[in-house]
Amino acid sequence: MLINPFDMAFMEGIDFEAVMRDLTQSGRRTQQLWITEDSLAFIARGREYRSEFHLNPSYEIQYSLKGTLNLHYRTPEGVEKVAVVPEGQGLFQPPMMPHSPRFGPDCFQFVIERARRPGDIDTFHWYCQSCDAFLHQETFIVDDYKMDPVSRAYDNFYGSLAARTCSACGTVMPAPETY
Repeated sequence: MLINPFDMAFMEGIDFEAVMRDLTQSGRRTQQLWITEDSLAFIARGREYRSEFHLNPSYEIQYSLKGTLNLHYRTPEGVEKVAVVPEGQGLFQPPMMPHSPRFGPDCFQFVIERARRPGDIDTFHWYCQSCDAFLHQETFIVDDYKMDPVSRAYDNFYGSLAARTCSACGTVMPAPETY
């Protein structure tokens, strides 16, 4: 559902504390705050289970509302690095930067992105935890963010023993208890 930016209700403030409390009490991981033709915003809770690298066709602006974000990312040379974003700080992430936001279950991120355009493709990559060889790729056209492409990608990946088994070294990536 797109929000009409000229609707005066849109100009009301967002109670971040109430959203974080609701996410904690409900057990949900995200709450969309708005989506317009140009942008979307949501609050995310806990990404301790993340292991994939997301390639988003949009930029992302991430702000640590509570706790510390460890944003794993891969350089153009394929080297994994970590940007640490403490509570009260944020960062800008360019489009198509392979990234894996990881933060504890009691941590919260405020995220703003460009809304997906027709034909935009979100890609998810997994790498072997033992030898760093490429394991698997999932792709989605995200025309409705509420469809939760991350969870769908995880279901496909963790539901396949072949996808989780490294062809280079034979290591099998274990599935997390929850995601």
